[in-house]
Amino acid sequence: MTLTTLRATAALGLCTALLAAGCAAAPSTPAPAQATPTGAFASGIDRGAKVTQLSASFVTTPEPVAMTDGKVHLTYELVLTNVAPAPVRVDGVELHDAATSALVPGTTGRVDLTPLQVGAEAEGAEGVSQPGPGNTSVTIAPTTTYVAWVDVVFPQRNAVPATIEHVVSGAVLAPGAPPAPIRMRLGRTNPATAGPIVVGAPVPAGTWYMSEGCCADDTHHRRGMEPVNGVLEVPNRYAIDFYKLDDQQRTWVGDPSRLDSYLSYRQPILSATAGTVVAAQDGLANSAEVPNPTNLATVGETVGNHVIVQVSDGVHVLYAHMDPGSVAVRVGDRVTRGQQLGLIGSSGISTTPHLHFQILTTPTYFPADSRPYAFDSFTLLGHVPVRLWDDNLGLQPTGALPFRPANPASARTNELPLDRDVVRFGP
Repeated sequence: MTLTTLRATAALGLCTALLAAGCAAAPSTPAPAQATPTGAFASGIDRGAKVTQLSASFVTTPEPVAMTDGKVHLTYELVLTNVAPAPVRVDGVELHDAATSALVPGTTGRVDLTPLQVGAEAEGAEGVSQPGPGNTSVTIAPTTTYVAWVDVVFPQRNAVPATIEHVVSGAVLAPGAPPAPIRMRLGRTNPATAGPIVVGAPVPAGTWYMSEGCCADDTHHRRGMEPVNGVLEVPNRYAIDFYKLDDQQRTWVGDPSRLDSYLSYRQPILSATAGTVVAAQDGLANSAEVPNPTNLATVGETVGNHVIVQVSDGVHVLYAHMDPGSVAVRVGDRVTRGQQLGLIGSSGISTTPHLHFQILTTPTYFPADSRPYAFDSFTLLGHVPVRLWDDNLGLQPTGALPFRPANPASARTNELPLDRDVVRFGP
C-alpha cells in the first residue's frame, strides 16, 4: 500500500467513524493483553480502541479536600477539543469509577462548560447569590476547545475512586444529516491519595472574610486560566483573599478612597507554616487610585510585594500584596509558624488592601499549579450570600457586607473555607 493510499484510507475510516450515527463508545478499560505463542500471528491494534470525536486533557491532578459544607470536594479542569470535521453537541458530562464503569455513587456537583479563553476569567453577574447547575449543553465547533470546570463533592474521602473517567454524551451534527448520538468514555485521571497540607492562620486572631475562594463559584481565582511557557495552568484555583471585618461585618470605615480606611490595611501577615524563604520582593508601590484604579500593575508585578516560603518539595506558600517597606524576611531565611513576614498592603494587581494566600507547586507564581490546603482550626461564623468582587468592595454604599450568620457558629478543624465564608481565627 502506498503512503498516499494509506493516508486516504485512514482519513476515510476516521471520517466514517466520526460521523456515523450511534458511534461506539470507547471502552472503560483497554482490552486485556493475551499471551501469544512464539511464532504465532498477533494484531498490533487494541481491539477495544475506538475513535472519539473529542480529545481530553487535564490541567492538574485533582486533590480531594474537606470544606465547610461538610463535603469532600474534587475540583479540576477537563479540557475538551473537537477533532471531528463536524460540530459536536455535548449534552452532559458524567464522572464514572473506572474500576466499575459505573456512575460514581453518592456524589453531587457542578460541571460548567465554557469556551477556552485564556486570560479572561468567567465573571458571573453581580449580585448572583449562588452558582447555577452549570452549562453542560454546548455545541463545540470543529477544532474548537472548551473547558469543563468540574467541582464534584463526595460524602467522605474514601468515596473518591482511585481512577475517574468521564462519560460525555451528545451528538455529531453532520451537515445534511440527522444528529448522530454519541456516548464516549474519555479523560482518565487518578486523584491524589495524600491529604492536603494543613496550615495555620496567615493573619492575626479576628474575623476575616474569605473572598474569591474555591470551588463552584465563578471567581477570578477559580476561572483564571493562563498559558505559561506554552502550558495551560490555573495558578489561583484554591487562592483566598483575606479581608478583616469588624463586629458589623465592615471591610472599611470612613473614606473608601483612603488605604487606611480598610481594616485589613497594615495588618500583620503571619507564616502559616515553618519553612525556608525562596522568594521575597519589596519596593513596589501600593495601588495609587483606591478603590477603582485605572492603571493596575504589569503582569510581572501581579502579586506585588510578596514572600514565598517552601515547606517541602512541591509545597510553596505565597503571601501577596504586601505593603511597601514591610517585608521582614529575605531569601534563605528559615521561618517558624506564626512569624511575621510583613504587613497587608495593596501592591501589585490589587484594588483594595488584602492578603492573597495560596499553596503553589513551584517557588514561582508563574509558572505554577494551585494545590488545596486546610486550616487546622477556625470558627465558621457565616456566609456572604451576594457576589461582591474584590474589585468593587470599596464601591459599595457602605463598608458593611451582607451577612448570613451560621446557625450556630461552629468550630472547624482541617477544613478549607468555601468562597465568601466569614470565619474567626483564634479565640
